[in-house]
Amino acid sequence: MLRRILSAILSAALFLAALFGLQRLLVPKYMSRPFEGALTREYYAHAQGNSLLIIGDCEVYENISPLTLWEEYGIPSYIRGSAQQLLWQSYAMLEDALRHETPRAVLLSVLCMIYAEPQKETYNRMTLDGMPLSGTKIDAVRASILPEEEFLSYFFPILRFHSRWSELTREDLRYYFANSRRRVSINGFVTRADTKPVGWIPDPPLLPNYEFSAMAWEYLDKIRELCEARGIQLTLFKAPSLTPHWYPQWDRQITEYAQEHGLHYLNALDRADEIGLNFDTDTYDAGLHLNLRGAEKMARYLGGWLIENCPALKDERGTDAALDAVWAIKSARYRAMRDAQEREIAEFGEVRSFFVPDD
Repeated sequence: MLRRILSAILSAALFLAALFGLQRLLVPKYMSRPFEGALTREYYAHAQGNSLLIIGDCEVYENISPLTLWEEYGIPSYIRGSAQQLLWQSYAMLEDALRHETPRAVLLSVLCMIYAEPQKETYNRMTLDGMPLSGTKIDAVRASILPEEEFLSYFFPILRFHSRWSELTREDLRYYFANSRRRVSINGFVTRADTKPVGWIPDPPLLPNYEFSAMAWEYLDKIRELCEARGIQLTLFKAPSLTPHWYPQWDRQITEYAQEHGLHYLNALDRADEIGLNFDTDTYDAGLHLNLRGAEKMARYLGGWLIENCPALKDERGTDAALDAVWAIKSARYRAMRDAQEREIAEFGEVRSFFVPDD
């Protein structure tokens, strides 16, 4: 009898191990496009010692250089960004991060206020699949899934990717183990050194309604209240991206909310000239995102603005030898990444290196 029980337990364990191994093979590794799917997972290796968390979509992870914030102002920061991050996902990113660290300040991108409902499974996956199991993830999945998606597939991905056999590549074998995966960002910042100037920008269409949704306001309140409960200074931020268009009606609502709740709101789009941005040289995709040069300009301006307006933040260079050493390594990687991309632009006319160099 005992032998049968042990045999059944062993068989079940072997079956589960095989199922887990199969799942690991079939789920996307995000080591080729879209690289953004790796951003959520990368945070956990750096989830300590960040005085500033920057949360939002591509308007933060491609527009602000954390290395510049450190080198110019001594602000240790991390960008918890993901593609088309919805506001309830931003809340999840913050709540999840607070399980690991408590920053002094949070900078929240407000572009996600324009979304009233879930958008695409692809973006949901890139944001949520890399998050470990927790009540936070469960709530975020509930708020994010589309009618055609399966709730359990976010916790047992093999339910979603079991038929991905025909799409498997060498990448799936090479990056089979999580610790074999390469970094695609430096503290959440995705570098692009190439340039594509702004050309013709069409007039923005008129909208039938400019009011943000009740769900967006609900989660903005939740983010604010969570920051207040943890003694974190919250600042609202609009990146200097030319597209998608940021309507004055949207800006007015954010301005009024910030005034009502005693928050700072930095609309960097209105300060592009003051920042020193040149959209002929400082964007890699015609004004949708900044390139490396533009992101450094944005960070230089932002750092000074934060030091002036966020008393919680201070220059931490020289206060902790271990912290200085960590950022020295990040700085070396950053420069190696930049130099590699600039060499490729000179030789091939395009960027080909998207992985952060190893030490």
